[in-house]
Amino acid sequence: MSHTYFSSSSYLPPSIIYFPLSDVKSTLTMSISSVESMASLSSDLCYDILRRLDGATLASAACACAQFCSISKEEKLWENVCCSMWPSTNSDDVKNLISSVGGFKKFYADCFPLIVNKEVPEFHFNDYYEYPQEWTEAEYYGDDDETENISPSDFVSVVDIRFKDKTICSKILWGIPNANGFDGWFYNCPFRIDLLAFSANEKDEITLSLSDGLPPIWSIERERKDGKLWRELRDGIRLSWILVNRKTKKAANLSSWSPIGGQRHWPTDKDFLIRFGSILPAKDILPCRVVECILIMKFRVILTEGEDTETTLKLTELSMQLGDMEGSHVNGRNSLLVLKEALGCPRSKNYSEAIESCELYSKVQSELKEEKMRYENRLDTFWILGSIAACVTFCLYCL
Repeated sequence: MSHTYFSSSSYLPPSIIYFPLSDVKSTLTMSISSVESMASLSSDLCYDILRRLDGATLASAACACAQFCSISKEEKLWENVCCSMWPSTNSDDVKNLISSVGGFKKFYADCFPLIVNKEVPEFHFNDYYEYPQEWTEAEYYGDDDETENISPSDFVSVVDIRFKDKTICSKILWGIPNANGFDGWFYNCPFRIDLLAFSANEKDEITLSLSDGLPPIWSIERERKDGKLWRELRDGIRLSWILVNRKTKKAANLSSWSPIGGQRHWPTDKDFLIRFGSILPAKDILPCRVVECILIMKFRVILTEGEDTETTLKLTELSMQLGDMEGSHVNGRNSLLVLKEALGCPRSKNYSEAIESCELYSKVQSELKEEKMRYENRLDTFWILGSIAACVTFCLYCL
């Protein structure tokens, strides 16, 4: 299955996507100009000013003066920032979780930047056939002793979906479903989390309609021609998938915020597939040394424009998988190891860097597939020529 990858020019920082800066800066300037010094501002007034800021501006304001720096350490300020940016953190159980892993300020610092991995190695097709000489079976399929310290129940998924700055879905998934039992089935089979299948409110449908900002479509045939609905969906949808490890007290956002690829009218004319994700390190875990965290979101057209109906899309899938360079899915055991390491890998607030790492991975992966095809073509040619030579030899022998 091929996917269309979007150019990095379509990505906007989350601070712009979620929290366009208001006129707080101008208000702050007017307030400061009316007093002789920052010291004359009361703590209550400073707190009132800071609580109106988004996370990025609040962090900048903390560097303005000692008073702002002291007040910005208040956890309540960062709690308001996190709850505004990720509405799923507004529940009491998630608040307790965040407090247990270091507080809201640390949570924002860990999850606001995106994962960046520029160390994508250049692979050759034959590299994948050399690993059995270098990797033992226990090393490739995961060392049981190493995974004993990792439990699927340690991980918590905090997921939010926005469309044109409006939250349409907030879900929490405690642990990894179906990870226990089945005689180790989870550890040896491809890793996958289907959030909609295992969420607590699985009967609640998540839909988008004209009231959410969708353009009207009168028929699927017309949409195939102009693609207006696809463009609006692709440009307006945003995904945040934060993974928290309760044992190591680490967290990271595995999503790319904006889509990195997608495919319209697949697998049916009414379906739209959108890809998010990030590139995660797997240096001492897998031979390929890097893997792709694949976050898939699927929408289906359930209603088109009519006399008594309006254009409506339904979210039918929201899943996570890990894939290696060849496109194979990583098993559960190695996925746990990769996810544990990913929560401590480098991040950046420069969102173009995160997108560049995804594009670099895609480029290397495409080159690997092309090399694989050339290798297989040479092999086919060799066998064809060998067969012809064998036939000619046999015929000459018979004569």
